[in-house]
Amino acid sequence: MPDSAHYIGRFAPSPSGPLHFGSLVAAVGSYLRAHSRGGHWLVRMEDLDPPREVSGAADEILRTLERFGLEWHGSVLYQSQRYPRYQAILDQLLEQSEAYYCDCTRKRIKTIGGVYDGHCRDRALGPEGSAIRLRNRAAVSQFDDRLLGPIQTEPAFAAEDFILKRRDGLYAYQLAVVLDDHDQGITEVVRGNDLLEATVRQCSLYSQLGWSAPDFLHLPLAVQTDGKKLSKQNHAPALTDGECSAQLAQALAFLGHPLPQRLSRAPVREQLRHAVANFSLDALPRHRHALAPTSPY
Repeated sequence: MPDSAHYIGRFAPSPSGPLHFGSLVAAVGSYLRAHSRGGHWLVRMEDLDPPREVSGAADEILRTLERFGLEWHGSVLYQSQRYPRYQAILDQLLEQSEAYYCDCTRKRIKTIGGVYDGHCRDRALGPEGSAIRLRNRAAVSQFDDRLLGPIQTEPAFAAEDFILKRRDGLYAYQLAVVLDDHDQGITEVVRGNDLLEATVRQCSLYSQLGWSAPDFLHLPLAVQTDGKKLSKQNHAPALTDGECSAQLAQALAFLGHPLPQRLSRAPVREQLRHAVANFSLDALPRHRHALAPTSPY
């Protein structure tokens, strides 16, 4: 880990709906980690997938962060403004034979067990109707998580030539997140552990681009009583106006940093100052999932 004076963290929501309790946990966890290290905390809007975006959601997300006192450094980065950068790296990878075009359908991949088999590696296809896949030479299968320790994934998953640009022309998350984290100088990625396994793919791409990967720290997911994670796809209720102090207190408790009773209804900035001053990596829960609070949700 670089010196704390150079620590840069980030929170990167997608504008597919309003923030919910699970989003708040990820935002607060990354915020506390960055500020406890005396570093910077950035916000990035992952607006890569227009069909899934909700009109006005990006602005509402930023207003919600402000209501919770989660103020960021610098300007918000929008992935939709980064397409030329993504394409330049893809062109470079294609030219160096580190990536290739693939016209395999999901149906075909499903019939062979769900893991892509490199079918198009040497077919010399063109861009028409094709996705772009990484020729995965690094095949990173493990990494050390700052909270969870060594993480090992299935070798077949780690070795798969994964997609960098979809057949519909949209840039893939794996490409965008690596380029954005690298270009913004992110030193540690703090996020929910629903992305734990996917981290090896990002490490593989870092390796093939000749870049050093940041550190990774994956927080537990907030789940509902039926075991489903709180997410926009699962219709998790949005954070409510007027209850920010109570909701922030619940997020801090979920992260193993409960507030003293005297601060349970204090202004959010006062709650955050206390949480930053008392932040401890050892206090963060290491389990994979935990129930979200039932009230006021």
